[in-house]
Amino acid sequence: MDNRDAVSAFLRSRRDRITPEQAGLPTYGRRRVPGLRRGEVAALAGVSVEYYTRLERGSLRGVSDSVLDALAQALRLDETERMYLYDLARAAGPAPGARPRQRAARPAVRPSVARIVEGMPELPAFVMNDRLDVLAANPLGRALYSQMYADPACGGNVARFAFLHPAAERFYADWERMARFAVGALRVGAGKNPHDRELSNLIGELSTRSDAFRVMWGSQDVHVFRMTTKRLHHPLVGDLELDQETMNLPDESGLSVVVYSAPPGTASADGLKLLASWSATDGQEQDARPHPTSAPPPPRP
Repeated sequence: MDNRDAVSAFLRSRRDRITPEQAGLPTYGRRRVPGLRRGEVAALAGVSVEYYTRLERGSLRGVSDSVLDALAQALRLDETERMYLYDLARAAGPAPGARPRQRAARPAVRPSVARIVEGMPELPAFVMNDRLDVLAANPLGRALYSQMYADPACGGNVARFAFLHPAAERFYADWERMARFAVGALRVGAGKNPHDRELSNLIGELSTRSDAFRVMWGSQDVHVFRMTTKRLHHPLVGDLELDQETMNLPDESGLSVVVYSAPPGTASADGLKLLASWSATDGQEQDARPHPTSAPPPPRP
C-alpha cells in the first residue's frame, strides 16, 4: 500500500494551520493560502523549494532524520505529530541499498500479560492493539463496557462502538473529545502499519457508515493515548469519572495495557465497587448478551 496520499495530506494540513506571524515571517499583500506557502516552509526547514515540494507530494522514501527534524520544527509539530511523521517516513521505505526493516508477526496477548490484567479485580483493565480492538479484559473491564460486549456488531472494537453504537454518545460524557482521540489513535496506527488490511477495512467501514468519523478523519489529527480522565455514564451505576493510564508493552507487538481507576472515597470509586459486585454475579453473562440495547440488571441482594 502506497502512503503517498497520507504523507501529502498530513504535510498540507500542518502547513495550512500555521500563519506567517506564528512562524515569525513578514507578510506582504493579500495571501491566497490560509497558512504558510511551500517556499516559506522550505526556507524554515533549510531545504530547497523543489525538494520540499517533492516531500509534500508524498515522497518521504529515504529522507534523513535531520531533514525530518527540520521539517517537524518548521511545521511546529508536537511530539505525537513528530512521531507520526517518522512513522510515515519509515513506512515509505528505506533509502536505496538500506537493509529492509522486518515486520513483526501478528501480535498476541502473552499469558503473563493476561494474568496481570486478570490480577487487578478492583480496576477495569484491558489489552488493546493499534486498531483499538480489546484483545483481553478482566471482569470489571467487561462490566464497564457491557454495552459494547453485548452487541456482537461492535466486534470488541472501541472505535466501532464509539461511532456506530446508539448508546455511545450517552456512555461517553465527552463523546466528541473521545471520538477525536480514537480517530487520532487510528491514524497513528495507520502511519505505523499502512499494510494492515484489518485496520484499512475498519477505517473504510467507519468512513462509510459514520459522517462524524469521516469529518474527523479528514482533519489529519493524530493522538496517542497516555494518561487522561474519562467521564462515563454507565447504565447501571451512573456517572463515573475515571483516570486512564495507558502503558505500551516494551516489545514490537504494538499492544497496550489500559487501566481505569478512581481516587479512594469518591463517588466514582463507589461506583466501581458496585460494578465489581455486579460483574461477580453468576448471571451477568447470560443477562447481558440477549439484550444488546438494554441496561444490565441490578445486582442481586
